[in-house]
Amino acid sequence: MRAMVLTGPGSLLELQQRSDPQPVGGEIRVSVSACGVCRTDLHVVDGELPAIRYPIIPGHEIVGRVDLVGKGVTTHRIGDRVGIPWLGHTCGVCRFCREGMENLCDHPLFTGYTRDGGFASHTIADARYAFPLGEDGDDVAIAPLLCAGLIGWRSLVMAGDAERLGIYGFGAAGHIICQIARWQGRSVYAFTRAGDVAAQEFARQLGAVWAGGSDDMPPQPLDAAIIYAPAGDLVPAALRAVRKGGRVVCAGIHMSDIPSFPYAILWEERQLLSVANLTRQDGQDFLTVAPKAGVKTQTTAFPLEQANDVLSKLRRGQILGAAVLRL
Repeated sequence: MRAMVLTGPGSLLELQQRSDPQPVGGEIRVSVSACGVCRTDLHVVDGELPAIRYPIIPGHEIVGRVDLVGKGVTTHRIGDRVGIPWLGHTCGVCRFCREGMENLCDHPLFTGYTRDGGFASHTIADARYAFPLGEDGDDVAIAPLLCAGLIGWRSLVMAGDAERLGIYGFGAAGHIICQIARWQGRSVYAFTRAGDVAAQEFARQLGAVWAGGSDDMPPQPLDAAIIYAPAGDLVPAALRAVRKGGRVVCAGIHMSDIPSFPYAILWEERQLLSVANLTRQDGQDFLTVAPKAGVKTQTTAFPLEQANDVLSKLRRGQILGAAVLRL
């Protein structure tokens, strides 16, 4: 197999050849056809997450076909197309797993972070955490749905029944959730980096009723706002933008420190929430809703060997929509 491997903190990914991995009981081996490049991959590569397991193969928006099954696997067969998300394994016995909150499992494994991911020609997955994808749709177009879409969906559900919805950070997740929100009949207000005219125009093309810089105030108070950009200073900005009783949802796994802010912008029963990971039910729900809503991902495909360049583009905000490595 070929893989782009992160060997240590602050290093570039190295293209390596390895022996093909072998699944054990309950696992499947997947021949990867496409893997989205997510903001979380950047957090892994930049060493911004704790307890990274080195060496590690990043990537957790994986589309491919099963080419080997381990003992006891009955849910997948060789040739099946599957999607492998961020949540790669849970213990099943901790309080959170028992109470239906497997996204908060005490002993999880995460694809591309604590177990090898999809920046490779092959990967191993726990069969229970690989979604059947069927045969509809293009692999590259589907890949961003496996994290940007899934985490975006969970954050949208947590935002409640907001009629006026703000989206801070109009990248991979933002452009997917804008489409879902518009299909649901919501009004979307898109916030981008200051001066990012291309992203603002993109948001309008996808149905946003307003688009501006993240330091701008919307023309009317929002019912809720979702923050996808990993910038803590957006939290006070979003709180100022939502109405009394409004809700701000922080959707990233990592965010820079939130600056202090006056209690007055939280008062009047505004709520500040965070999203952590996803559940398999989130995946099942979203993968059912996305085709009904007619979601079309904006993707740019790159060969596996260009993973470092793609991560640099993502870091500089030079990707419109989502980037995908195609194998």
